[in-house]
Amino acid sequence: MFKKLNKNVEKLNDVLQKANVEDIAFLLGNKKRMFWINVWAGIGRGIGIGIGVTVITAIVIIILQKMILLNIPVIGDFIYDIIQVINKHPV
Repeated sequence: MFKKLNKNVEKLNDVLQKANVEDIAFLLGNKKRMFWINVWAGIGRGIGIGIGVTVITAIVIIILQKMILLNIPVIGDFIYDIIQVINKHPV
């Protein structure tokens, strides 16, 4: 019975070591460090989202401009109107 218990405790210890529980506990105990990590993570996410949206929007606009050149009657006029609205607004 003690062998089985000892084996389970060793497995639990291995799992906790792999999960870096000690580092997580240290991080949660240090509120100032946790605050700054979250601030920098938020800034990084915000910049990443801004760059991602800009790139995707540029790609969509380029595709729409290429679709105008195909001269599809209904879709071409609609896309042309969208691009005109976008071009009227200053950056």
